[in-house]
Amino acid sequence: MEVILAKSAGFCFGVRRAVDTVYEQVKQKNGKIYTYGPIIHNEEVVADLERKGVCVVETATELKNCKDGTVIIRSHGVGKEIYDLLDREQIPYVDATCPFVKKIHGIVEKYSHDGFHVLIIGNENHPEVEGIKGWSENIAETSVIGTLQEANDFAQDTGKKVCIVSQTTFNNKKFQELVEIISKKGYDITVLNTICNATQERQTEAKEIAAGVEAMIVVGGKNSSNTQKLFEICKKECENTCYIQTLDDLDLSKLRSINSVGITAGASTPNKIIEEVQKNVRNEF
Repeated sequence: MEVILAKSAGFCFGVRRAVDTVYEQVKQKNGKIYTYGPIIHNEEVVADLERKGVCVVETATELKNCKDGTVIIRSHGVGKEIYDLLDREQIPYVDATCPFVKKIHGIVEKYSHDGFHVLIIGNENHPEVEGIKGWSENIAETSVIGTLQEANDFAQDTGKKVCIVSQTTFNNKKFQELVEIISKKGYDITVLNTICNATQERQTEAKEIAAGVEAMIVVGGKNSSNTQKLFEICKKECENTCYIQTLDDLDLSKLRSINSVGITAGASTPNKIIEEVQKNVRNEF
């Protein structure tokens, strides 16, 4: 069997930076370590950090009780109100927000300040999008869309110019489709494609591999937005595509009588898990 592993599979720059930041803080042993939300969307990594004493806090109320340690802001970033809370309560923190996400924060803050209606393309319930939205100076003039229906329904009658940004891990093709719909509504729009290069490269490579194999394996956490997008892309090119978190989830019986398999993985998937999947598939067949 031919097994093709995507070169782009595994940790992206922002995720690796965030994970390394937590492990470095653990090594320093300067009191308790907290992360505001799971540092990345991968249960294996989060569980390992918990075994090392890292605590996950989920709410602003819980955050106020973290004065006995250091809080690490995860790669997805947070809204301005969280920074204000940390400063006000004098809670030590380390900012591990992905630089590409941080850039979007600055864009949203600037354009909302300049009177634009900010339109974020992404998953409204994703922590990255929640954080991006939290940098708008006018929440009433800030919208989130993620589907064709939502793009068709979008309307704002205040006469404001519209600034469009994207969640960094959004499907690039879908982003272009949604922008095209908004463009036809006659608004004065400024489009800033803030999907990171690593995401675009990963999606392009996954699509190319999936189109040329008989089966495709996508590895990543169940809550990982970018992994879900990879699965959607691969499924369109290769019907026999499976989404797994670890090797334990892989049903090898589905690969019987298959001559070629492609493997890709989300940006929050550790190399160890990817290597285990690749090695097992090769050994079994």
